[in-house]
Amino acid sequence: MQKKPKHIGIIPDGNRRWAAGKGLEKKEGYEHGLLPGLKLLRMARENGIEEITYYGFTVDNCKRPAEQFQAFQKACVDAVCLLTKEGADLLVMGNSASKCFPKELLPYTKRTPVNGGGMKVNFLVNYGWEWDLSHIREDGKPYSSDISRIDLVVRWGGMRRLSGFLPIQSVYSDFYVVDRYWPDYEDEDLKKALLWYAGQDVTLGG
Repeated sequence: MQKKPKHIGIIPDGNRRWAAGKGLEKKEGYEHGLLPGLKLLRMARENGIEEITYYGFTVDNCKRPAEQFQAFQKACVDAVCLLTKEGADLLVMGNSASKCFPKELLPYTKRTPVNGGGMKVNFLVNYGWEWDLSHIREDGKPYSSDISRIDLVVRWGGMRRLSGFLPIQSVYSDFYVVDRYWPDYEDEDLKKALLWYAGQDVTLGG
């Protein structure tokens, strides 16, 4: 049986560069990343993935021009609304006390079964690694402790960096890069990532 990850992290990068290449305004790239997110979720479910985490936007992303910030904030709200129709145990993780956090997503800041429940789906919204590590829950655990260790991180857009993506959960993650921009996602991208992962020697330091 082919080895497969239980939990995959998704960094959907390249939206602005994709838009610029199409002669569009940079802010227009984000809405074109919605359908790829759904396609990937369905493909992950078909392949028996138990948990998936999407990187929405970070605390640092809020420094971008206002029109871009509003565009990716809206895209995250729209993405979560689409996910609620798919059947999942949904968790939106991020600094919900900040004005940058969309109020529409507050109901999902605790894991919530949607449309009958299903695989665990996490969405990072207004997330920051420093914020995560500095906010300890009443039980003494980091704020993001409801998200499990990530086996495989896949990043689109060609960049080779984690960009602060869940540092605790990704400490032993294998890292796969797709050169195409996120709006151009194809199911073949995930298939190749899973095939690559199956060939890795996962020791978790042992």
